[in-house]
Order: sequence, then C-alpha cells, then structure tokens
Amino acid sequence: MTAPALWAVVGATGTGKTGLSLDLAETLAANGRPAEIVNADAMQLYRGMDIGTAKIPVGQRRGIPHHLFDALAVTDEAAVAWYQDAARTAIRAIHDRGADAILVGGSGLYISSVLWDFRFPPRDEALRARLEAELESEGAGVLFQRLRAADPVAAANIDPRNGRRVVRALEVLAQGGETHGGALPEAPQWWHPSTRILATQVERAQLVEMLDARVEDMWAAGLVDEVERLRGEGLERGITASRAIGYAQALAQLKGEITRDDAVAQTQALTRRYARRQVSWFRRYADARWVDARTTDAAQLVRAAGGEDA
Repeated sequence: MTAPALWAVVGATGTGKTGLSLDLAETLAANGRPAEIVNADAMQLYRGMDIGTAKIPVGQRRGIPHHLFDALAVTDEAAVAWYQDAARTAIRAIHDRGADAILVGGSGLYISSVLWDFRFPPRDEALRARLEAELESEGAGVLFQRLRAADPVAAANIDPRNGRRVVRALEVLAQGGETHGGALPEAPQWWHPSTRILATQVERAQLVEMLDARVEDMWAAGLVDEVERLRGEGLERGITASRAIGYAQALAQLKGEITRDDAVAQTQALTRRYARRQVSWFRRYADARWVDARTTDAAQLVRAAGGEDA
C-alpha cells in the first residue's frame, strides 16, 4: 500500500461536500485504503450548533470516523492558529493508523492553513486588549480604515465588519509581521506531499435557489429553538459563535429586534454573499479538481487521482 494521502473536499456552502466526502471515504475503503474525515467548517466546530451549520448527524456518518466536530463550546473563540494545530494533529494520527485523511469544509483560511505551510505570527495579549478596546469604542470601520492604509492587500480580503479579523491583522502589523493578505502565500508549499483537492461547484443560479430553500428549511427544522437552547449555554457571550450566519439573526428574532421573515431574508442574503466569497477563495487553488458533487462518481475520482490500492 502506498503512503496515506491527504484529500481536501472544499467548496461553497450547499454544494454537496459532505455527501461527496462520505462517498469518497467509502470508495477508498473498498479499494483497501481506509479513510477518516476531518472537519474544516469553522462553525461545525461548536457543540450544539447543528441545524444552522447543516452538521451531519452521527447516525448518518456511515460508520466513518469523524474528527473536530463538536470540539468547542459556544463560549470558546475559534482561532485559525489553534485550528491548524488541531487539524494537523488529527491528520497525523489518522495517517499513523494507515488511513487516508479527508479534510472537508468551506472555511477557506482554515483549510489553507492546513494544506499549505502557513506560519502564524505570535500573539501579543496586551496589544490585542488595547485594539479590542478601540474596536469597542470606535467601531470596526475606524480600525478597518487604519488597516487599509497600512496593508491594502490584507484589507481587500477582510470583511470591514469583521472586527475580530481587523484587530488580528492590526496586531500582526504592529509586531512588524506580515498578515499574509488573508490569502495564500505567494509561493505556497504543501504541508503534506500527497495532497489532492476536490472542489465542489453548482451553477450560480441553481445554487442561489438551493441556498434560499436551505435557510427556510433550517427555520422549519427548529433553528430558533436550537438557538434558544444555546443561549442557556452562553451563546451570546461567544465571540465567534454568536456572530455565525443564521445564529445572529435567530438571536435577533428571539430578542424581538426583527421578525421571522426579516431573520430569514437576512440569513439568505448573507449566505449568498458568503458563498460568493467562498467560490472566489477556492478559485485560487490551482491544483483543485472542480466537480459537481450531485453527478460525480467517487470511484472515478479515486482512479483519476491514483488512489486505488495496488
């Protein structure tokens, strides 16, 4: 048997990554190569955030080991540097068991941090505290303008409303570091030598319809009740979890700040925008093979990648 490989199944939300990853794992196992799945969706890291993240239930995982799902409490802050270490640790353990690892998700920076040789600059807690105080008093817009003046490339890849990422970029710059522009290194080097990337895609008009329907289904499936339960676990104190698309809107609905229809419409609009950003991110992956997960045969993908056991 050849050395274990690292597969990455990436793409925009709603494009069939989960189903393809399961089919891929089963196909690899049928060819004598056991495989395990590692989560690369930032919000699926959180325990209890199931409906709004479309997290696959344990009973539907086909007996395939899954890692880094439900790894954090909603009060924890997800950080890319933490995730990089956690994911690579999981992948090394999978490979040590003689299995292929399948990294699955749509969180671009998280995935890139694992696939390529990213080195994150150190943290300065005192500096971070000062910047967060400024964020609280002056707002994200003021700090974003400062970032844009100092590093236009990084600013172009950061949502101006994402105060956490703006603060982190300014923290890095203040320490004399480089922000890596929120993208890939100019000459990226693989972290693992046997890496294969599958990128899922759906034609834009179809995807928009699918995403809008998906949001409606989440509300119908009880997302608001899920958010109400998570409030009891401290969701509103969570820096990352409370801002997740769908969860922030459901919270606002529960507080009476917006109506159900407004919550759904806002979530649909934000989801469509997020999907566009995801597509743009993964288009930078020169080595990705783009597929439609709805019609792709996993066995053909394995054969094409040389993933059958000789």
